[in-house]
Amino acid sequence: MTKLALTGGALAAAAVAGETPAAEPGGKLRVLLVNGSPHMEGCTYTALNLVAQEIEASGVETEIFYLGTAPVQDCMACGSCKKHPGRCIWDKDCVNELIAKARTVQGFVFGSPVYYGHPSGRLLSAMDRAFYAAGDVFAGKPAAAVASSRRAGSLATLDAIQKHFTISQMPVVSSFYWNEVHGFGPADVMADEEGVSIMRQLGRNMARAVRAYAAAPVPDPVERKYTHFIR
Repeated sequence: MTKLALTGGALAAAAVAGETPAAEPGGKLRVLLVNGSPHMEGCTYTALNLVAQEIEASGVETEIFYLGTAPVQDCMACGSCKKHPGRCIWDKDCVNELIAKARTVQGFVFGSPVYYGHPSGRLLSAMDRAFYAAGDVFAGKPAAAVASSRRAGSLATLDAIQKHFTISQMPVVSSFYWNEVHGFGPADVMADEEGVSIMRQLGRNMARAVRAYAAAPVPDPVERKYTHFIR
């Protein structure tokens, strides 16, 4: 396990929208953990690393993807991704790299610090664009949200992140309490004994979920109907 990138073998991309890709023969399943904090090795990274350790111990490979500190463009609703499916037209930040990595994994953990009772703007902007431009690479794959706060605001943060999952048919993975840790810095997080245990259990549950959904056949889709509240 490396400090920032827990790399694994290559995996085949899903051929059918919403299908969880299977590992190549002899390969392993993989989980992508996304660090939505501007601090590369802060509280959010510390929490994600705890989750990753347990996933790795369960035999599933992981990678922690750091969104960085450069500005992340918000979705402009330009519709260009409808003409070029699977790619956002804005190519000056990390979003298309996130999409490319998402194609190769079978599960996700998205982590964020709490700012004014909500996730970081960079994480929400990245998720909005990635899920809108390439929803098929996320659909049907287990996912979890992790929040890091000084004291409060974690539940609203988790809820905002998880809305991306539930609209994309992604099983939401939980622990035995809400997926949150507390503190001003990494040492505080490690001193949060309950938070540490929550992260470790989340990692074990994620590894189990990834295996289960990778083995399960994809159900036939129901024909979707689009309506609005006026008619």
